[in-house]
Amino acid sequence: MFLAEDFRSAFANAFALDSGVDFTDEERALVDRLARLVVQRRLTAPAVMALESARPLSFIGSQILVFFGPLLNVAFSKSDTDRLVHLLERRHSLDLVIDTIHRQEEERL
Repeated sequence: MFLAEDFRSAFANAFALDSGVDFTDEERALVDRLARLVVQRRLTAPAVMALESARPLSFIGSQILVFFGPLLNVAFSKSDTDRLVHLLERRHSLDLVIDTIHRQEEERL
């Protein structure tokens, strides 16, 4: 009986999805910077298309960013790259990135 309860409590949150969409001010500022870089280079359509098509793989994509971290350090600091990785591990982060890119593109026009 205790073994089943221990097993159940150990795996209670193993497959839970993040329910909140709470982003810190630092994360929002980082996303704003990323969106600004995309919009300034006029890459809105390819960036949004890539983000939307990669949505099911966003966690894996965040781990790929770990691999390509040294290349990202050209545009972002190491701490910003780490924050970006942790941000993309969360399910609703792509919505924030895409919405911010769209908002900044509309402001540009």
